[in-house]
Amino acid sequence: MLRMSKLTDYGTMVLAQLAASGRGWTTAHQIAAATHLGQPTVSKLLKSLVRAHLVVSTRGVQGGYALARPAASISAAQILDALEGPVAITECSSSSGCCDLESFCRVGTAWQRINHSIRRALEAVSLADLQTRRDHLSSLATELRHAPTAR
Repeated sequence: MLRMSKLTDYGTMVLAQLAASGRGWTTAHQIAAATHLGQPTVSKLLKSLVRAHLVVSTRGVQGGYALARPAASISAAQILDALEGPVAITECSSSSGCCDLESFCRVGTAWQRINHSIRRALEAVSLADLQTRRDHLSSLATELRHAPTAR
């Protein structure tokens, strides 16, 4: 099954919280409180996100973390790359992949095309899109809960 790790899911939550915080600096403690994640987990994720240039940090009393660029210009692909490494559904579809059976394989090209399509789809969805869709789903769920039931 294709599935991202919980840590990547949490990393997306951290990025979304930074985006929702607006301009200015947000501390790891504030992010942990807002997302209900443990501070050690948030700190670990922030370190990876800073290393990947998705987040910037500053030290000091007024310090904290902020998105390195607008949420609309951070793609889901970049988030996955930062926290999991590049998407590769098979060995031959990774950039460094080398399979001993490649010269005999009849399906490798198809898997590479599928991997490329997944990559393009992830590149087309921004952090802003992820937030908007979540907000849309939340409002839709609220509407459904309050909708009159058919009898």
